[in-house]
Amino acid sequence: MSTTLSTALAPRTIPVRRDDTAATRPRPVPRPTRTERPVPALVLALLAAPVAITANSPVLILPGISADLGVSVATGSWLVSVFGWAIAIGTPLAAALMRRRGARVTLTVSAALVALGTVVVALAPWLPLLISGRAAQAFGGAGLTTVAMNLAGSVRRMGVITAMFGMFGAVGPTAGVLIGGALSWRVALVVSAVGLLAVPFVAGRAPARPPAAESGRFDLTGALLLAALVSALVLVPQYPLPAPIAAVVALAILVVRLRARPDGFVPVAVLRSPTFVLAAVVTLALSTSYFTLLFAVPRLLARETGWSTGHIGLVQMAALLVGSAATWGFATVSGRLRRSTTLTVLIVLGVLAPLTAVVGPWAPLLLGVTAIAVFTATSGQATLAVLAAGSAPVAQRPTAIGLFNLCYLLGGAFGPALAALLVIR
Repeated sequence: MSTTLSTALAPRTIPVRRDDTAATRPRPVPRPTRTERPVPALVLALLAAPVAITANSPVLILPGISADLGVSVATGSWLVSVFGWAIAIGTPLAAALMRRRGARVTLTVSAALVALGTVVVALAPWLPLLISGRAAQAFGGAGLTTVAMNLAGSVRRMGVITAMFGMFGAVGPTAGVLIGGALSWRVALVVSAVGLLAVPFVAGRAPARPPAAESGRFDLTGALLLAALVSALVLVPQYPLPAPIAAVVALAILVVRLRARPDGFVPVAVLRSPTFVLAAVVTLALSTSYFTLLFAVPRLLARETGWSTGHIGLVQMAALLVGSAATWGFATVSGRLRRSTTLTVLIVLGVLAPLTAVVGPWAPLLLGVTAIAVFTATSGQATLAVLAAGSAPVAQRPTAIGLFNLCYLLGGAFGPALAALLVIR
């Protein structure tokens, strides 16, 4: 305004055409709106990471939960299994919702599910209702994580999210014991509600609409087929004979569906990207290796050292925290490295970790292997997720991240089965 006034009041000694003045006058740079400003990475981590504690908090307190509910520990373990199943199914569903309706709608629906699940878990008097509350928490947590990772936008910011996710997951079992002992096991199961504190801030800055308009009807058939495939894969550890057969059947039908609807729930354009396939395969391998060692190393430590369960839990938690923290630093510097260098570091360390655990069952070495395994898995999730998303068309990037994260979660299903086959006898 001051420039306009001074120009108007100045003596006009040289006539200048109006069009020339408009062309030469510098235009002010528009300030970014609130929704255009990126959400701080720590806020995104607060949105996504608490679900990791809720996922792992019942592991060590299942006997107490089962006793209070009057069921066996084997029956009570469905609280863990259903949570893992729901978060695996919920991840691609949340990605599809974000692809069609945008981040704000996905955030609202996910927050509502977490809130509903929290209330049900806090009040449920019997196991079936408690399991349904855990499922709602997992579906909502998958949505919050999907939103956070889609809004990250860079390897460094993605590294903050995955590092915090790894840290929260590492302290989950111990937090369950401490919170359950000081307050109640129900409080330990509702920690994911802490993520709701970040929802208003993220909603204020998240884009109101999806990056591109989605045409056509929702591919319900494709969604059901993918859900059936994921369910079968997740249930492989519990049902090693029928689950793989069901997975093969579901995959075959899904392939037929992809030919009929290439732009459906699972876009063929994403699957045909060599970069996406490479990122998904590597993260599946790293995740499977990590979760295998997560379950195998405690047994190896008990066999070689004679340490108590509590001692093993504490030292393993320390190793997991160190490895997760290293992800933060690696994500900061990986942007300056070549893609081939990053992949080489991740793959070499990912291969060395399980080999070292097999040939060198020495306690400090096993703890170092645990730290390396969680480092490669979480660092791979951070760096490769950006590559996977960038390889897809703009409108399909939420789906690409959802399918990529699904590969990481499937490693959590395959890892315990491999540990049981190789170590736990």
